[in-house]
Amino acid sequence: MGFFARFMVPHPSPAIYASMIAIGFTVFLVIFGLTYFKKWIYVWSEWVTTVDHKKIGIMYLISALLMLFRGGVDALMMRAQLAVPDNKLLDSQHYNEVFSTHGVVMIIFMAMPYIIGLMNFIVPLQIGARDVAFPRLNAVSFWLFFMGAMLFNLSFVIGGSPDAGWSSYFPLAGNEFSPSVGTNYYMISLQIAGIGTLMTGINFLATILRMRAPGMTLMRMPMFTWSIFVTSIIIIFAFPVFTVALLMGTMDRLFGTKFFTMTDGGMDMLWANLFWIWGHPEVYILILPAFGLFSEIIPTFSRRNIYGYKSMVASMVIISLYSFLVWTHHFFTMGQTAYVNSIFSITTMVIAIPTGIKIFNWLFTLWKGRIRFTVPMLYSIAFIPLFTIGGVTGVMLAMSAADYQYHNTQFLVAHFHNVIIPGVVFAVLGASTYYWPKMFGFILNERIGKWAFWFLIIGFCLAFFPMYITGLDGQVRRMYTYSEATGFGPLNFVSTIGAVCMAISYLLIVYMIYYSIRHNSRKPVSHDPWDARSLEWATHNPVPEYNFAVIPQVNSREPFWDAKYKGLELFKGDYQKIHMPNNSGVPFIMSCFFFVFGFALVFSLWYIAILALIGIFVCMAHRSFEMDQGHYISVEEIKETEAKFGGTLK
Repeated sequence: MGFFARFMVPHPSPAIYASMIAIGFTVFLVIFGLTYFKKWIYVWSEWVTTVDHKKIGIMYLISALLMLFRGGVDALMMRAQLAVPDNKLLDSQHYNEVFSTHGVVMIIFMAMPYIIGLMNFIVPLQIGARDVAFPRLNAVSFWLFFMGAMLFNLSFVIGGSPDAGWSSYFPLAGNEFSPSVGTNYYMISLQIAGIGTLMTGINFLATILRMRAPGMTLMRMPMFTWSIFVTSIIIIFAFPVFTVALLMGTMDRLFGTKFFTMTDGGMDMLWANLFWIWGHPEVYILILPAFGLFSEIIPTFSRRNIYGYKSMVASMVIISLYSFLVWTHHFFTMGQTAYVNSIFSITTMVIAIPTGIKIFNWLFTLWKGRIRFTVPMLYSIAFIPLFTIGGVTGVMLAMSAADYQYHNTQFLVAHFHNVIIPGVVFAVLGASTYYWPKMFGFILNERIGKWAFWFLIIGFCLAFFPMYITGLDGQVRRMYTYSEATGFGPLNFVSTIGAVCMAISYLLIVYMIYYSIRHNSRKPVSHDPWDARSLEWATHNPVPEYNFAVIPQVNSREPFWDAKYKGLELFKGDYQKIHMPNNSGVPFIMSCFFFVFGFALVFSLWYIAILALIGIFVCMAHRSFEMDQGHYISVEEIKETEAKFGGTLK
């Protein structure tokens, strides 16, 4: 019994038992469904082993939607707990676990894969490439992220969830104050997923630098591609810091080292510095691609080219540089001198300037435009005022003296969500609707999409605006209950109503997808249903394996628009055979070894960890000695495919 006791959840509750049943039932349904419909071979050959950037992007998006559900349930549990004073729905320990996992799931396992999924699908198409620079590495990146996410979520039902907050500050995250294995899950699962993200950054930097279509100079790249180019550089510089910090934290917990202890030469503030040296650039890893998405949607539905292209590019580059110079504002209250706080207060305020430039760029793009209020455009327009409010409250928090009042309150929670939800969630939801026909060949239902949009907008405002007031009135964050005498009850109840509205919005989005599959999937749709401007719309819906039958020739910043309305020739030359990479099961198999390795480390099962590590190196060696030259798509196959789609786009 002693052996099995280590795998038990240390703080069980009815919710956890219900989750165990739900997870087991879901796994059973998946296995039963694949067996009953005889889809095991299809799933393996078409999805698990794929190296196609489009399919990998779609798998990222599906994973992100699932994690949005998981993180959303955590959010609803927190809001339900805080809805009324002296509530007993969750105890303090369970509440700590819920808010800790909510932050990690939403940032690392929802927002990041959503952005990376869109990056995977869109960027090669926008630059006129047939795939990414390293297709096999791209598959490894996805499966490492996926296994990291699954390992983290496993903590909820085996061993116990992390309970030291999403930032997992030491010494709270040390063995003394977090004796369960929950923080082990945090440290190890994020390392596995982070390695995948770092590979993605390297892959897309190489893709953008080396695989652009002829004539596409850097200053002719679409704005989303520019945002990914800058983001990839941030990833390459920021994620190694986080990986090293997580490794040091793992060693403290598993091997008794003293990197982040308060004794024996350790330094607990070292974790805070390393975490936020990664953590604040991480915000821009999410926000900059979102800016790029809005910069694609707004010109399309305004029927105007983006205003101030060069200033948009310059502002993104400046933001990327300053993102590494503001990390200390996350701990103004932790003992720095007034001089240090002043420096980081100034840099934090300065970074608002290039962000403000982009707001004016979008507004001037809208000015005198012929605006179509589609679902993607509604998200884009709503983003501007809501994100501006979040930015203004960020400037308030940048004042280090005032931050002593704001920092540990719900005001900070409201600010963070006021930036991330309009800035990232609105962007990915709008972009998902915008690019849906390119991914799947049909358009999502606009009426249901608009209902989902309005529920989300209203729910967002109801959920987070009251937090500004309760925060200024003194309601601290991470407080699991409060007395009626505080007066926080009415506004917290309003916030809970807002959270329910946001949950309804999520359900409407799921229903919209289901409804559209049933009623729209057989309706033919043009390859360019939105009258768009960039190259990803110059190929068929859905996109064939090779993306473009003939590589496009780029002569301007908006080559597809100019081909449609200025008569410029986009595709020149005849069909030639196309070289494409082969599928491979090795990335998935290696990621499974990573999962077993991570799980074994969490519980200090050293023999299993060593065997899994050997499996990882065997997979690497297999790739090193593998003679895989890919395959060619013949001219005859290309002609057949193009004929099926109605002919090559010219």
